[in-house]
Amino acid sequence: MDMTPEFIVLAFTLMLALVQIGWAGAARTAELGLKWNAGPRDGETPPPGKLAGRLIRAQANLFETLPIFAAAVIMAHIAGKDGQMLTLVGTHLYFFGRLAYLPLYALGTPYVRTLAWAVAFAGLVMVIVALFV
Repeated sequence: MDMTPEFIVLAFTLMLALVQIGWAGAARTAELGLKWNAGPRDGETPPPGKLAGRLIRAQANLFETLPIFAAAVIMAHIAGKDGQMLTLVGTHLYFFGRLAYLPLYALGTPYVRTLAWAVAFAGLVMVIVALFV
């Protein structure tokens, strides 16, 4: 199977997901300590602080659409629909929208963060629409 531009963007999106897991985990560990992170976490855990909470929510937000994005990219390839303007632009909009979303959410930036989310969502819709045209 060839590494199409869409698959390359998907691979970068998966790397972004790993970054988000690591950043959220590191923020939580910074709040609660290494002993908490290495321990069984059996007891009551305090709610996350501002930064850790934002990073955890940003990660959850990515994970809501990432399976749909991955499936759409794979389906487009199998159906021979990749390499079209919709899939090329759509995958890039999704990735760069998600990439911008993370620091904007971490910084608590309103409105622009929503715009970044909307760009990513539009990209996702474009890839799905490409399956039918």
